[in-house]
Amino acid sequence: MGDIAQQAPISTDDWGAAMQEQKAGASAAPAPGGAAAEQVFEQFTSSGTAAVQRTDLDMILDIPVQLEVQLGRTKIAIKNLLQLAQGSVVELDGMAGEPMEVLVNGCLIAQGEVVVVNDKFGIRLTDVITPSERIRKLNR
Repeated sequence: MGDIAQQAPISTDDWGAAMQEQKAGASAAPAPGGAAAEQVFEQFTSSGTAAVQRTDLDMILDIPVQLEVQLGRTKIAIKNLLQLAQGSVVELDGMAGEPMEVLVNGCLIAQGEVVVVNDKFGIRLTDVITPSERIRKLNR
């Protein structure tokens, strides 16, 4: 299934503008150790740390991630895979009525149920995994 939220596609013009901005920044950068180096490696104080962290978070909010909703899985032999044709049915391990898994970049973040809104599929989240639970699963 695809992404649920409508996202503006990244056009080549956006990439071109970003590359031009990067080139302009690289050519204008002075040699290491100059006044610009002091600005890059400025000291953080306890009073300004929260504002800096919020700014850092704001920098990544527009980064696209791959969101997937998995209906089920199965293993199939290559000979059976090659025999698939239009109208073939592949049995999945998921049961009807079970929650779907919502993955972001391959990491489980939630479970939910399929909904149809204006002739488009969506997912209603029924259980969101907390960040601490996700970290615990990664450490196993």
